Amino acid sequence: MRDRPDLPPAGDAELVAAIRAGGPAAEAAATELFGRYHGRVYAWCRRYRRDPEQALDLAQDVLLAAWRSLATWEGKAPFGGWLFVVTHHACIRAARARPIAGDDDQALEELPDPRPDPATAFEDEQERQALLALVREQLDPQEQRAVWLRCGESMPVDEITRVLGLDSASGARGLLQTARRKLRAARARRDGATAPPDPGPGAKGNS
Repeated sequence: MRDRPDLPPAGDAELVAAIRAGGPAAEAAATELFGRYHGRVYAWCRRYRRDPEQALDLAQDVLLAAWRSLATWEGKAPFGGWLFVVTHHACIRAARARPIAGDDDQALEELPDPRPDPATAFEDEQERQALLALVREQLDPQEQRAVWLRCGESMPVDEITRVLGLDSASGARGLLQTARRKLRAARARRDGATAPPDPGPGAKGNS
């Protein structure tokens, strides 16, 4: 078995550079880089796959996809944030490809129809599209990512802080509060109303 060279302690960017450079250290750098994120990727995949074995397989596929697309990471955002985006896209594709029902599932005709009536569905979709438009128009890219992770992925605030590499004292909590203020004011302007005062970071119910 071929021995791999030991690597000194290195940050994500240094490991990526070593992988891209190739040579004897590239394999060890890849093992170190993706090994340190394997547990986090697996946890993200469990949100889409309840079965642990399926989640593990999906995590392996994600890490392979990340390795193949490593050249697309430009270093402007934290590697963990980039890897989360890769994971999210892979999980969405896997969820769409998954069969709706299997042999052990309850017969579909016995299940109640969860869809609202067409008028309500149309109104809900219109409001969702309007809100997404406000998010794209009013929030900067970092705020958009934080809002998606919190609202779309139900990710804990502390984990969002780590994923986005935020080093401010307030972390993701402050970023989300800023995003809420912007969206609240934008919706008030859109609806022709006055935005209610922001309760501030000490108010109850903030997440």
